[in-house]
Amino acid sequence: MSTMERNPGRRGAAARRREGAAGESGAVARRLMRALPCATLASALAADGWPYASLVLVACRHDASPLLLLSDLAAHTGNIAADARVSLLFDGTEGRGDRLGGARVTVLGTARPSGAPGDRERFLARHASAAAYAGLGDFRFFHVEVERAHLVAGYGRIAWIDRADLLLSGGRAALRAREADIVAQLNREHGDALALCATRLLGRPAGAWRMTGCDPEGCDLALEGMHARLDFDGPVAGAAEARARLAALLAGARASGEPIVANAEGGWHGQEADPKRWGTQAP
Repeated sequence: MSTMERNPGRRGAAARRREGAAGESGAVARRLMRALPCATLASALAADGWPYASLVLVACRHDASPLLLLSDLAAHTGNIAADARVSLLFDGTEGRGDRLGGARVTVLGTARPSGAPGDRERFLARHASAAAYAGLGDFRFFHVEVERAHLVAGYGRIAWIDRADLLLSGGRAALRAREADIVAQLNREHGDALALCATRLLGRPAGAWRMTGCDPEGCDLALEGMHARLDFDGPVAGAAEARARLAALLAGARASGEPIVANAEGGWHGQEADPKRWGTQAP
């Protein structure tokens, strides 16, 4: 009889540790996905099945499911029509001297056309320049139905992540319904504090930063084609809690004297994965 069989409590503790590690890896992957405004889209060429990779703009739903805006004239859209399976590489290693030591995540799933108004609104809020062509007849929005993901958070910090651990659970409909109001109010009444968040908390260049989106895990900021991510210290359940977290961040930025240049594990969110929470797995 094994030790685990003799001691069910120990077996339960081991299972809880595995579940906790999976949840942590999912949170790190979501931070990367939410922080990065573009990704590499991989599909199979419709003609012969060869792998084909292209650069795309990306946004995320509140649960972190990726959103795309694709032209029917593009090769990748024809590939998706023949085989909807895709992967997206979110590369958070830019700016590092040793890029292989940075964080990146590959998300596997199925790309489906989306007619949901919320998807369109979230994407265009993140990428305002895309509004110039989003209404053309050959452009369509897609969402990726996630199957699983592969996270590399640095040397020896590698994990496969199931859909349930990658996507944020819970509908949080109240926050989705109030997101536009929250964003508008923050930009209208607290633009100076948002700029301080970008410079003092995230180490980004000075300027008139504006909020473009707010989800359960943080908010998106933008300035003249640049993007930044301001994370909460944990997911929020509704609009009131999101406002409270934002108020605390704004107050902290105002009180902070000097800019903090964060090593963002290859991302722009200023939070690093804890290496002690990672196990080594085969890629």
